[in-house]
Amino acid sequence: MKNTIFLNTDREMPLLGLGVYKMTNGSEAENAVVTAIRAGYRLIDTASVYKNEESVGRGIARCGVPRKDLFIIAKVWNTAQRMGDVQGAFSRTLERMNLDYVDLYLIHWPVPGCYLHTWKELEKILDSGKALAIGVSNFEIRHLEELQKISDIVPAVNQIECHPLCYPKDLIDYCQSMGIQVQAYAPLARGAYLDHDVMCILGTKYARTPAQVGLRWAVQKGISVIPKSSRPERIVSNGAIFDFSIQQEDMDIMDTLNEDFHSSHVPEDLRGIMF
Repeated sequence: MKNTIFLNTDREMPLLGLGVYKMTNGSEAENAVVTAIRAGYRLIDTASVYKNEESVGRGIARCGVPRKDLFIIAKVWNTAQRMGDVQGAFSRTLERMNLDYVDLYLIHWPVPGCYLHTWKELEKILDSGKALAIGVSNFEIRHLEELQKISDIVPAVNQIECHPLCYPKDLIDYCQSMGIQVQAYAPLARGAYLDHDVMCILGTKYARTPAQVGLRWAVQKGISVIPKSSRPERIVSNGAIFDFSIQQEDMDIMDTLNEDFHSSHVPEDLRGIMF
């Protein structure tokens, strides 16, 4: 299986990346980035709210792989959306990472009353060439339909929580029908399914860890995954998902594990007004 997918910009995006959520802005994030890239990862996902962009940038500078061979994702946070400071937030992200551009810039959350204006600002960033693609995160079908009404630019990616215990098939099918690639954050459900009987049985069958089986399930569906780990052995293990395949009957079994379980949470500033 090829380890990249095409975006609607005709550029390729890796199916595997490193997520750095909750990594400290110091040696943890920096070393994780270096370890991942040296282990074959080519996609790094960060966000301004993670407060580790400086460390991510240092890891990119240290990794020994040319910038053009990497795929870097960043996101604009809710506060900047409300303040109308999307351009400023983006400039600060580039400055903190010491980069001239990012490969993909996302709206982190669809802040009510803001996200349509934020999208128009992302269009300007796309036009500037400082983001090679733009997209969204945590958008539901209704948000994507609203975007469609005000813009001819289709998001390249919708980054959502997705794993065997959280499989929003209708949203995924909608995105893929619209040419929007789906990327799964928290694809290991922060450990919630690693002891699940079915995942353990399948792990034994394929001589893989339950984590590898869960990640493989996603990438076989054409869903990019960005598992987070700062432990070198876990980073390497999570990346070993392209040398085996899961049989369709087992894919179907894993589909039935969905229980709409979210290991992530809606930010406090959006609770009660978004859902």
